[in-house]
Amino acid sequence: MIERLYIKSYFSFEEVAAEFKRGLVVFTGPSGAGKSLLINSILSLTGFKPAEAKLSEIVFADDMDLEKYGIERDDIVVVKGIKKEKTRFFINSQSVPKRVLNEIFASKVSFLSQKDTGIFKSKNILEVLDLTASKNFPGFSSLKKSYTEEYKRYTEVLEKLERIYEEEKKVNDLIEFAKFEIEKIDEISPKTGELEELYAIKKDLSKKEKIEEAVSRAQLIFESEYLVNEALQLLDIDSSFFDETMNELRNIFENSKEMLLELENIDVEEVLDRIEKLSDLKRRYGSIEEALEYRNKKIMELERYQNLSFEKRELEDYLKKSQESLEKMAEEISEYRKKSAQIFEEKINSYTALLKLPAASVQISHTELSEYGRDKASIELEGVGFDKISSGEFNRLRLAFLASSPKDEKGVLILDEIDANLSGEESMGVAKVLKELSKKYQIFAISHQAQLPSVADQHFLVYKDKGESCLKELTDEERVFEIARIVSGEKVTEEAVEFAKKVLKENG
Repeated sequence: MIERLYIKSYFSFEEVAAEFKRGLVVFTGPSGAGKSLLINSILSLTGFKPAEAKLSEIVFADDMDLEKYGIERDDIVVVKGIKKEKTRFFINSQSVPKRVLNEIFASKVSFLSQKDTGIFKSKNILEVLDLTASKNFPGFSSLKKSYTEEYKRYTEVLEKLERIYEEEKKVNDLIEFAKFEIEKIDEISPKTGELEELYAIKKDLSKKEKIEEAVSRAQLIFESEYLVNEALQLLDIDSSFFDETMNELRNIFENSKEMLLELENIDVEEVLDRIEKLSDLKRRYGSIEEALEYRNKKIMELERYQNLSFEKRELEDYLKKSQESLEKMAEEISEYRKKSAQIFEEKINSYTALLKLPAASVQISHTELSEYGRDKASIELEGVGFDKISSGEFNRLRLAFLASSPKDEKGVLILDEIDANLSGEESMGVAKVLKELSKKYQIFAISHQAQLPSVADQHFLVYKDKGESCLKELTDEERVFEIARIVSGEKVTEEAVEFAKKVLKENG
């Protein structure tokens, strides 16, 4: 709920602050006093309308999931709008774009504008019927859950099958491309670590002659080997360490001869050509390992393309069985909805009667299979669709629908002159329905009639003093005078005062 509103420098409002309670909050006052400005200021801070006030703020007491927007959670949510060259919004002192503001409050605040027909969309009516069925018919919830899960699988398989159909149209090209890519890599037949080995061979080849020359010169050391042994013997030093070293040196030189002999048999051009081919693969794929992974991926794709017909048949068989199952469940759901419609009609018509409306009926027709089953739902007033009724009837029907809904909703409901151009009886009906709705919602409403403020939990007067708009919460005595003013005009009569006392007493 909204606990507090503060506005500074907003057209005719210089500064205003108000504390709100739960339930039905009604604003009354002379035309042009600024009632709509107050409503608009609340709407602007919840993302529904542009912000025009230099400074505006609401305090929202609700458990909101703000962490996903990077905003720390708190017991209260403070929303602030500051307008300079442009308007900036803040939630708990953290800057947020208007888009995020609207997203946060979309499920918390409802604004019933004159042209908003979204409430009567088929999916909303079906949702109400399904909730009614869940509360009245054991077994419906599990049936609906099974249908929802099966339909999700059905759509996933359908999408997969459609991709296969698309692939089939170009499958020959895809097969040829996969074969071409595989053959290109197979022509080279790379091996992991091969390129590094070839670079090492290339390096050895580049210094082959130097190695031969150096080893040849170093061989002279063996001609003086006996001299070292004689010297060690005269010095009474064990010569085994020297013998071991010389033997190890002989082994090294012998191995170098074998290595040089192997290099002699290597075709340098072949090595360079192989390095170039492997380097091309590395440049294209990132590494030899990635080239081999790509080859394996293309082999798997080729196998899949070649097995498309088998996969397609399997999916088509599944879809056929799934559709039969969905059709059967959808038919059962429809039967439940028809029964629910009767229950819902009885409830909504208890409100339409109060609102001086013709009887409402729920029309259910079949349509293509969808996530909602095979049903399409609409609301009519004595056979007339909601799109063809008057705006006054539309607004009252909307209230009747909200009041009848089994949804366990909470939040804020904002209305603007919901009882405009209605008779006294119709206005009283609207007042009583809103009073009922205020058990679920905190409701903000503007009224120019006596009935709605007479049932309000809070009654505010919007008036002008020396050209400046002011806001005041009325006491019981002040409410009598304001309702009397609404009835008789600026010149309040005794009869109007008595009428005001009477309606307040009746609805208190």
